[in-house]
Amino acid sequence: MGGSGSRAGTLRTEESTRPSGGRGCLAALSLAATLLTLLAPPAPAIAAPRIAARLVAGGLNQPTAFTFGPGDRIWYLEKATGEVRVHDLRTGADRLFFRVPGVNPQGERGMLGIALHPDFPTRPFVYVYATRSVSAGLRNQVLRITDRNGTGASPKVLISVPASSSPYHNGGRILFGSDGMLYVVVGDAHDPANAQDTSDNLRGKILRMTPSGGVPSDNPFPRSPIFAFGIRNSFGFTFDPTTGRLWETENGPECNDELNLIAKGRNYGWGPHETCSGSSPRNTNQDGPDPVLPKLWYTPTIAPTGIAFCERCGLGARSRGALFFGAYNTGDVHRVRLDAARTGVASQTVVYHHPSGILSMEVGPDRALYFSDFGGIYRLVRSSRAPGTLVPVRGPFPITRLRVTLEARGARLRALDGG
Repeated sequence: MGGSGSRAGTLRTEESTRPSGGRGCLAALSLAATLLTLLAPPAPAIAAPRIAARLVAGGLNQPTAFTFGPGDRIWYLEKATGEVRVHDLRTGADRLFFRVPGVNPQGERGMLGIALHPDFPTRPFVYVYATRSVSAGLRNQVLRITDRNGTGASPKVLISVPASSSPYHNGGRILFGSDGMLYVVVGDAHDPANAQDTSDNLRGKILRMTPSGGVPSDNPFPRSPIFAFGIRNSFGFTFDPTTGRLWETENGPECNDELNLIAKGRNYGWGPHETCSGSSPRNTNQDGPDPVLPKLWYTPTIAPTGIAFCERCGLGARSRGALFFGAYNTGDVHRVRLDAARTGVASQTVVYHHPSGILSMEVGPDRALYFSDFGGIYRLVRSSRAPGTLVPVRGPFPITRLRVTLEARGARLRALDGG
């Protein structure tokens, strides 16, 4: 994920910086740096009304990704074990669906993404993104698993991409769009040059494919699943339900974690000339043709992860239509209000602080926003308590003590941060 950073990165928007002017003496540069520091936008404020998190499924084993299925069931992955599991929110029952063999869980590897076919269970397919050791070597793969009476069977590999010898920058988010196509993000495998190679290199890309793994005829690159390129490493993307546009969180190196608006065939500028010197965000978005700059960026880094839109999610009028995303380094949930055209950012606020890093974020069947950490899955709720608090569970869900201590979370952060 992004560099370790401090608790709150400095917020930037695409309008808040301009290309730097000509050179001057050292004193002038010092004065300019001081003025930029004084004029820099402040860190996001805490919002009202107060928002808290309610545990709905606890005692889980590193649920890196989850989604919702029929019957108030959560389908989730265990990062290290290879297990795809189903949790019943009404009864608290939790069962194994399928175990993916050969999963490599080192660093950012492992079970990383899950999606159900849009017509599930009529089309009984479960899709999983996993890092696996197979006969051809270490691969990031998208698997399609068939649901046969509640048990997974007949896994089929839809894509298989070489993973890096370094355990970082694997990507892993998968999600169906309203067009019925499966979207997949693949990290650059710790090599920025991969992100600019649009031949048959799928690393550092967002992919678009049919539910059977084929290439849609209207993809921007002929006979290729590549939908967008110039991507470093992402753990989250989602579609705006109002416009259908794709928004993505991106982990930078020691600078410039990003929020991007993804467009078909466009280049997002990550490549071999990246640097944290010079003017942000162009310093990490300068490679390839016509690079698109992020809508927001953060230095120090916060490691943005899961992302979802609020549609009547129960968090108040200011949250309606807003984009929410979590951060692993800080445990913060950010609320981003878009402009009238829904192509830019109008405001951004931290609305909740979680005691451990946030992984995935999804919209539930009740329209509420849910997120996971390494021990459980939570729902965001309105609360009269102080901001950033956990509230008691109401219902038959198991309550367990958070197992992630500060020291243990730090160890995991080092394992997940590839730089």
